[in-house]
Amino acid sequence: MRSDSRLSRMLHVLLHMARHEGPMTSEAIAAMLGTNPVVVRRTMAGLREAGYVRSDKGHGGGWAIAADLGTVSLLDIHRAVGGPRIFAIGNDRPHPDCAVEKVVNAAIEEALAEAEALLIARLGRISLAELARSFDAHCAGAADCGVG
Repeated sequence: MRSDSRLSRMLHVLLHMARHEGPMTSEAIAAMLGTNPVVVRRTMAGLREAGYVRSDKGHGGGWAIAADLGTVSLLDIHRAVGGPRIFAIGNDRPHPDCAVEKVVNAAIEEALAEAEALLIARLGRISLAELARSFDAHCAGAADCGVG
């Protein structure tokens, strides 16, 4: 099963945008991600609606950061891009007749709820500004900090 990579791809884009002079076009972002500009525009629309980016039309237009990176969390971005449920694991039947299946379902549901709460809390504590600082620290003297 293929992973949903919208969160990581949009975080990638947002960090490049944060360190880029001027707006970035959908075409430039699409080339960076190896996708179609229409896909970029569709995904970025959720970020625009949430107020994290803005788009300007015309010559010199494109996408630009519109929010303070310190106030936007990874969880905010996950929600803005319409990310799926954190975990896709689930029960075969939510309301089984079998007592064994009820016990199994309860155990799985409890474990998933605890894990999801931990992950959501962690994503909510990491800001885009923290990622940008980590990126800057990584790039201090590194050769692999180009666009990509």
